[in-house]
Amino acid sequence: MLSEKLHKALNEQMNYEFYSAHAYLAMAAYCTDESYDGFANFFLVQAEEERFHAMKFYNFLSDLGYRTTIDGFHSPENDFSSLLDAFEKALQHEKEVTRRIYNLADIALDEREHATMAFLKWFIDEQVEEESTFDTLIAKIKRIENDSNAIFMLDAELAQRTFTPPAEN
Repeated sequence: MLSEKLHKALNEQMNYEFYSAHAYLAMAAYCTDESYDGFANFFLVQAEEERFHAMKFYNFLSDLGYRTTIDGFHSPENDFSSLLDAFEKALQHEKEVTRRIYNLADIALDEREHATMAFLKWFIDEQVEEESTFDTLIAKIKRIENDSNAIFMLDAELAQRTFTPPAEN
């Protein structure tokens, strides 16, 4: 049985995951406006992934018999000075998500809420992958920043990205 504190924190994270999708849609819109369609696709797929994450929280709470509440959120940032700026802000966002997931795990551990600890393990592993992806792309963008041919090639590579929900364990 979830404590009120843990229930509220899980519900807040669900809403933050929905906010994350909006933040990535804003980054996609910036990229589209700058004619970086492959980079836009990367962020559109990222937004889809975040909605999937939000629904994992929704379903977890629902499966345990708890009510979820959908909250509003502030507008995401829509203006970026460059591709690098967008990706660096995305990495900072993912680091905040990681911090929040760790906080949830700490609450679950303190409360010895084993089902929630098992559920959050997937997100902890996912955050390692998320931060690594952005770190790698930031390194590539920095390396090729002034090489329009290389930017074009990376844009074409990112245009191929798709989202396939992971198989449930």
